[in-house]
Amino acid sequence: MDTPVKDIDTYIAKQAEDVRAGLEDLRQIIKSLVPDAEEVISYAMPAFKFHGMLVGFAANKNHIGFYPWNGHTVEQFKDELKGFGTTKGAIHLSIDKPLPVGLIKKIVKARVKENLSKTKSKTQNELKDLQYQFKTLKSEVMFKSEESEVLKVAAPLGLKISNEVPQ
Repeated sequence: MDTPVKDIDTYIAKQAEDVRAGLEDLRQIIKSLVPDAEEVISYAMPAFKFHGMLVGFAANKNHIGFYPWNGHTVEQFKDELKGFGTTKGAIHLSIDKPLPVGLIKKIVKARVKENLSKTKSKTQNELKDLQYQFKTLKSEVMFKSEESEVLKVAAPLGLKISNEVPQ
């Protein structure tokens, strides 16, 4: 049994010679568009993370699999993907033909936009939560401050604050 690869360089180096150039080209296209993306191995294939999983690719016997890492991008680009083998989550790129650079770039850009949108929504929700927590803390501080002021006035008069309900 092969040892699992830990990085994209090793993955590409282990592939058949006729597919290595296509894999490296695909990698460079992705890196040129998203230089801050993290290269990872996920599901035993090269992948890129950028505000979540972005795209992945893999060498197959008769094609390079390009994976947009969701179930709707292939459908979104179905008209432009005529002539390519596809599944719900994969695009089959021919080993014998040049990579469709323009189309790959459009797909990667769409995925970047989608991931950033998800991050923005998540950040907005986190901001709302923080605003709520701030208002709650502010109310508590104001209450404690008012309670302290009451104690300052009540103490010289010999009055004490009780937690018991008067009868």
